[in-house]
Amino acid sequence: MTPLHPSPAFGVAEIYFALQHFGVAVSALAGALAARGRRVDLFGVIVLALVTALGGGTIRDICLGATPVFWIADWRYAATSILTGVGSFWLLRHLQPLLKYLELADAFSLALFTILGASKSLAWEANGFIAVVLGTITGVAGGVLRDVLLNELPLVFRPEIRLYATASIAGASAFTLLHAFAPASNAAMVLGVVVTLAIRLAAIRWSLSLPVIDEGPGPQPPTSPGPG
Repeated sequence: MTPLHPSPAFGVAEIYFALQHFGVAVSALAGALAARGRRVDLFGVIVLALVTALGGGTIRDICLGATPVFWIADWRYAATSILTGVGSFWLLRHLQPLLKYLELADAFSLALFTILGASKSLAWEANGFIAVVLGTITGVAGGVLRDVLLNELPLVFRPEIRLYATASIAGASAFTLLHAFAPASNAAMVLGVVVTLAIRLAAIRWSLSLPVIDEGPGPQPPTSPGPG
């Protein structure tokens, strides 16, 4: 999630940096909110915020051998996550009116992190398939780790969470394909973000989801043994 190709134009790199921290803050907020109703203390809320915001990028960097990982190389990502977690813990009552917009902000965060993850993977000379995989991991793995810590079915496997990982895979694929033909252009990044965001928002708006596995017949009751 660190800038890979900052533009020399004045102000563009700063906007890019701010967008990344916005994404980190949104992810950290989602992690902190997952602690609601679970009697988690302040330390637990901070851990959930950090894992959700930084977990996907950490796994990506370890897989790529990009060490130190991004939040160790730049401590401000961890600081943003911690401050968001602490703020969420103390201000949750006042944040309630804004929570209806969290899903929309999270869709943008998913799109941004997915494409940044795929872009960094290509910059580290990964092939297209690996870039899609690591882009998707960057976007969704933090939430998976959070849910595992909370002993829940990961969010990306729940049918009520509409096309979350699917949107990430589609956006990373679109980015990787266009990048192969125009590696020096920013158009691939824009396309990847737009595809991810469009699919996720469409899924939210029209309740789109993948088919769910059929439960099948339930267990049959044991039969009583016959006489003799």
